[in-house]
Amino acid sequence: MRTKTRVTVTVPDAVLEAARRDVDSGAATSVSAWLTQAAEAKARREVLDDILDELLEAAGGPLTDKETMWARSQLRAQ
Repeated sequence: MRTKTRVTVTVPDAVLEAARRDVDSGAATSVSAWLTQAAEAKARREVLDDILDELLEAAGGPLTDKETMWARSQLRAQ
């Protein structure tokens, strides 16, 4: 069973350069692997955004500015 499909994509030069730098440094095994990791990270963020939206709705609405500033400070600390 095949779990991967070859596709052709067009990316900005800066993105390709970043991917190649990571491959050259050993941080990524290939440009394809680098792009796959980036796409998977985006997909995870979208799922988390949906979960956060549901939690906020259940808690009574959007965060206040103070709550948002606190959350950002916590995320930066990690």
